[in-house]
Amino acid sequence: MKNMKLRNFNTSEEAAAFWDKHSLKDYIHEFESADEVFVLSPALAQRIRERARKRLISIRLAEWEIEKSKQIAKQRKMPYHALIRQWIDDGIRTAFTKLPRGKAA
Repeated sequence: MKNMKLRNFNTSEEAAAFWDKHSLKDYIHEFESADEVFVLSPALAQRIRERARKRLISIRLAEWEIEKSKQIAKQRKMPYHALIRQWIDDGIRTAFTKLPRGKAA
């Protein structure tokens, strides 16, 4: 295929829709090489590591909860376990922000 000219996108949604239908290999000639390395601050790197660290737990859910989670996850085009993790995270954050001052430690 001949080299094609990459167009500008007005929104990230527009770009995502474009890349869903096109291959990067058709536009690779348009990109510059990225030889530059950047370093994160140690504090930011530590926060990223802490947030990425996960521990395995076991939780029992009703069959219907798992099936409904799978249906919703399929609609959102994501794994159902990631969706359940997101719901747990949202719930914890909501509960944490509603704690009286001095109790959130």
